[in-house]
Amino acid sequence: MSTPTLSAPVAEEGLFSPRYRGSSLAFAGVMFLVGFAALALVTTMPVAVRSLHGLGQYPLAFGSFVTAALFGSVLAGRLNDSYGPRRPLAAGLVLSVGALVVCGAAHSVWVLIAGRCLDGLAGSLVVVSVNVTVARTYPSGLRPRALSLMSVCWIVPSMAGPPVAGVVASATSWRWVFLGLAVLTAVVAAAAVVLARRRIADAENDSGADGADTDWRRVGLSALLALGAGLLVYAGSGLHPAQVAAAVVGLVLLVPTAPRLLPPGALRAAAGLPAVVLLSGLCSGVYFTLESFVPLLLIDHRHVPVSLAGTAFTGATIGWAGASWLQGHLWSAVPRHRLAAVGTALTTAATVVAALGVPHAAPRLTAGLALVVAGAGMGLVAPSLTVLAFEYCRPEEQGRYSAALQVAQSLGQVLVMGLAGALYGAGTSGGRAGGAFAAVFALLFVLAAGTRLLAPRTTPARTAAH
Repeated sequence: MSTPTLSAPVAEEGLFSPRYRGSSLAFAGVMFLVGFAALALVTTMPVAVRSLHGLGQYPLAFGSFVTAALFGSVLAGRLNDSYGPRRPLAAGLVLSVGALVVCGAAHSVWVLIAGRCLDGLAGSLVVVSVNVTVARTYPSGLRPRALSLMSVCWIVPSMAGPPVAGVVASATSWRWVFLGLAVLTAVVAAAAVVLARRRIADAENDSGADGADTDWRRVGLSALLALGAGLLVYAGSGLHPAQVAAAVVGLVLLVPTAPRLLPPGALRAAAGLPAVVLLSGLCSGVYFTLESFVPLLLIDHRHVPVSLAGTAFTGATIGWAGASWLQGHLWSAVPRHRLAAVGTALTTAATVVAALGVPHAAPRLTAGLALVVAGAGMGLVAPSLTVLAFEYCRPEEQGRYSAALQVAQSLGQVLVMGLAGALYGAGTSGGRAGGAFAAVFALLFVLAAGTRLLAPRTTPARTAAH
């Protein structure tokens, strides 16, 4: 008699049941906004950088967002664990609006880069706070579905964002893409805060945090790490003496600080949580470097119109959202480490497709298919690793390890982007654009193949003692 009585309410509980409806709508709205901005800006950045006569700083224009996110992730993690998610989330949303205004008003590539730094800080505050709230709001059985919902919410932005951004940039100016997104951010953020205020407050109260244990030493280390990573990204844009010196200083700052901000054993891929964090960083580095160089290849090398190049991101997001939906629904019972293995195999295949799109003999949109395949891979990998990370840590550590995931992802993007930028800069300086792109995609293939070998080390069977 008791079994049916207890199981019936559980079966009825869903993301849009009365208990979770407000928070689900709010977080879906935030992810819709993040997806729209990310996809619109990826297709706009090549146009903006070229307009500001800063094509040589293209890797830095992308990397500045990620380097700021390194610092912001640790800061957000500590603030979430110490004070709860409400204030960091609100600060991130407000800062995001300001960052978009700075970018839209930029009259030099360096002001644009500064705006992207602000946006990276804002994005890390938002993502870590949302992750912590999801972990504290939803039961473990609903977390994969909640993460799947947020990925699915990228579908509409993927269809509308790149074409709209291309039309706006072509008809008026790339500046209005940033400024229009600032207005949209303000509206969606206000609605999200209203919808989720009760659940965010509950998550904050449940944490028991009072701000007394904030570890500002770790925040200071993250600032040094972000500075070192930024210098490495700058160094990747050329081989001048100043850039070589920046690379040396960046490594001096990065080598001692990175291990102290990641779980012990992460850099040697220790089984369990350390391997989860390391794999998350490497996969993120491969995917987002691919996402940065494919539009540059399509627009500047294969001369694909901006609006048409944006369709690649539509396909990528549909692939990501579709795979994420599968892992949260039809494949919800499949072990997470197996889903990660399949996802890394898809990402590896995507780097091969991208390389096939470099020669002019190939159809112009061939490389765009690489983003579709890679998006499907990340749709399996990203939510699976997030679920595993939260399973391996205590509730009071969720902010810390959510931040560790973000740090690893940002660091992976910085390092891979820096290496790719150096290869691209060396190739283009000799007038061999095709060879430069081929070298970048070869690097990504080697790293992606490494992630496939690393995926089995995330298996829960090896972390039972954690």
